[in-house]
Amino acid sequence: MVAQEAGTPRALERHLRPQDVSIISFEELCAAIGGQVNAAGSTANPRVHGVSLNPQVVQPGDVFLAISGAKRHGAEFAATAQENGAAALITDAAGLAYLPVGFQLPVAVVPNVRQIAALAATRVYGTDERSPQLFGVTGTNGKTTTTFMIRSILEALGVETGLVGTIEMSARGEVIPSVLTTPESTQLHGVLARMAEQQVESVAMEVSSHSLSYGRVDALRFAVAGYTNLTQDHLDLHGTMQEYFETKAQLFTAERSERAVVLVDDPYGLQLAQRALIPTESLSLDESNAAADWRVTNLEHFALGHSFSLVHRDGRSITTRTGLPGMFNVANAALAVLMVLASGVELDQLQLALEARDPLSVAVPGRMQVVGHAPVAVVDFAHNSDAIAKALDSVRPGEAGRRIIVFGATGDRDKTKRPDMGAVAARHADIVIVTDDDPHSEDPAPIREQVAAGAQQVIDAERPEVQLFTIAPRAKAVEFAVSLASENDAILIAGRGHEVSQDVAGIDVELDDRVELANALNLHGFVTIH
Repeated sequence: MVAQEAGTPRALERHLRPQDVSIISFEELCAAIGGQVNAAGSTANPRVHGVSLNPQVVQPGDVFLAISGAKRHGAEFAATAQENGAAALITDAAGLAYLPVGFQLPVAVVPNVRQIAALAATRVYGTDERSPQLFGVTGTNGKTTTTFMIRSILEALGVETGLVGTIEMSARGEVIPSVLTTPESTQLHGVLARMAEQQVESVAMEVSSHSLSYGRVDALRFAVAGYTNLTQDHLDLHGTMQEYFETKAQLFTAERSERAVVLVDDPYGLQLAQRALIPTESLSLDESNAAADWRVTNLEHFALGHSFSLVHRDGRSITTRTGLPGMFNVANAALAVLMVLASGVELDQLQLALEARDPLSVAVPGRMQVVGHAPVAVVDFAHNSDAIAKALDSVRPGEAGRRIIVFGATGDRDKTKRPDMGAVAARHADIVIVTDDDPHSEDPAPIREQVAAGAQQVIDAERPEVQLFTIAPRAKAVEFAVSLASENDAILIAGRGHEVSQDVAGIDVELDDRVELANALNLHGFVTIH
């Protein structure tokens, strides 16, 4: 059996599981998921301690779920799973052909392994009986910030909380070590069971379209689901905006959620609220939108952010504020407040927590993160056209100051959005510097050219005063941006946010926009925020 070295994905897997599991037999598990024991393996009936979709992180006593992947079948790695201590294997009919000759573990067959993965994890980890209250946030932009705000509000209310998202997973303020960006369903059920063991009462979770498409949040039911917005992204997976929307809409069904809060300031949000089959409250930033259940009113600048009121059509109101810049953070904050209210918290109790703790000014790594004030210097995760436009509009230069943006587009992703990203940058910034994001397996030069072409079209047709540069590598582009800036300007480094490495041809290159921006500001004699 392979030893577990500290810090390896296999060792870190233990942090994603409960200490105690209700151990069942392999045959009991197969009965629960509709699996047929197959003669390809042994006739033993071992006790099951866990489930895993990844042979590399299998723990002793696990059932290895061998799925058919895009390039390889998981059953090809059955020997690795066995070496790591797997007690049994579940696969589909096609997977039987990949098993080693004389394979000695018990084997069961199901029609679709991914579809039963969450159910298997629920049965083993007991998340159908022990799971914290779940808040799920979906949408193209704003998921991370909204979940951080929900967690912050709940903590202000004295609730023991957890977080599952792009930046981190945490329980009661302690980060759960992981190498994952999005947990698989087996890991998600495991970590929720672990949080329940740790007396976590509520968890705020990002729910991406990928997690819905690939069944990663199957067999979970959210107390409150929230919708932020929908703009062009991930069409490499979904094909069309309507398909993208329909995937998001799955969260707003009785199977997955008890109730919902939906921002209705885009057509998809309006459509979602109108067709919802669960109790749903609508929210609008448009004070004149009389059709919305809740409206944002009394909007005023507060520090870098805003203070505002939320007013219901029945006369109820909440007054609060966020120190995070941008109207999109007003939307995120308003959604977070109403999702917590929808969970059953008393309005007066919520109002007191908002006033006493200022939870909506929580710092979110790499989300409109301010690195300097003169010039205004901000790092943000904005990586699509809508997010870039809103981020640029939210960074306010001083008198006669200019907006400077450094950004690129990701390789191996939706290529259609690249020219549009460049066009949006040219419409909202005064100096546009196109550089590399994560090229992945693509040659980065053509990606830069496609983005810059969109910017150049706008410059030629609409804004000839805009300056356009194409500079690589990214660190050099950041330093160049700062070299052009005066104290009255505003600099936005967009696209990567909290990320600390850049994928170039499969190699992770150390790169943190926040560090590069701070270094460049110091180099040119500007003051940074520590």
